[in-house]
Amino acid sequence: MWDDVLRALALVLIIEGIMPFLSPTQWRLLLARVAGADDRTLRTAGLIAMIAGLCLLQWMR
Repeated sequence: MWDDVLRALALVLIIEGIMPFLSPTQWRLLLARVAGADDRTLRTAGLIAMIAGLCLLQWMR
């Protein structure tokens, strides 16, 4: 089980690193926009991301 968790973490780190590696200026602008967003918007985005992840996991099973 721990092997799967570490592989998943490795994939998250790779995916998270793609945008700042390819376009650091655009990434910085995106982070500034996210930092300026209100809590409700951030919570909604987080909820959508979690639901999408759960759906993807269920689809893969």
